[in-house]
Amino acid sequence: MKKFLLSAAVAALLTTSAVAETVRVGVTAGPHAQILEQVVPEAKKLGLDVKVVEFTDYVIPNQALAQKDIEINSFQHEPYLKNQLAKTDWRLAKVGDTIASPMGFYSKKYKSFDDLPSGAAVAIQNDPTNGARSLQLLATNGIIKLREGAGVTAGVADITGNPKRFRFIELDAAQLPRSLPDVDAAAVNNNYAVQAGLDPVKDSILKETADGPWVNIIVVREEDREKPWVATFVKAYHSDAVKQFIADKFKGAYVAAW
Repeated sequence: MKKFLLSAAVAALLTTSAVAETVRVGVTAGPHAQILEQVVPEAKKLGLDVKVVEFTDYVIPNQALAQKDIEINSFQHEPYLKNQLAKTDWRLAKVGDTIASPMGFYSKKYKSFDDLPSGAAVAIQNDPTNGARSLQLLATNGIIKLREGAGVTAGVADITGNPKRFRFIELDAAQLPRSLPDVDAAAVNNNYAVQAGLDPVKDSILKETADGPWVNIIVVREEDREKPWVATFVKAYHSDAVKQFIADKFKGAYVAAW
């Protein structure tokens, strides 16, 4: 009996050791980082040690993942990932959904997008997918028209109708909140909006609905997608505790997408 108990203890130790790995997870500062901090203890319960690595822009997290500086990232939607992969030789793969974050336009000068005067300066993101996202939001609301077939990579050159002759200024996504005093309106991704003290629910003058292709995702290297720690991380992220945190903390500005 004693020998059996010892063998069982050794087996349990080996099993725990096999699961108890450390993974570095890249996120952008703001809500993605705040949510990940809640994932850390949930992953710990499952034997996975998660180290949070914060980035300040949208380019480096995928590069860092491809170069094996991190094991996972959680900051982007699938159209952005696909656009990045089309321009590089990175072999990255989606393994789960995280949050939906309806993006909005903000203004320090006007209460409604309808109030913007002719010739107003409107700032949007200079990366193809987020810039397209902003243009699609304007087109959906009848503010501009886009070339037929312009999809999730639509650019300013695809605008075929602009009745109020808005001037579109393309800036890095992280700079858009700081541009608000200098433009009439700016499209700001929710993570940067919250980080800048804006309330996506109350402060936006034009806002997406929560559906569409813009759900944020968990991404790993293709070679790792079937490894046990990937499923463990996704399970921790999709826990009830994390979902409740998102609901309590962000009050509709971000919603769990699983």
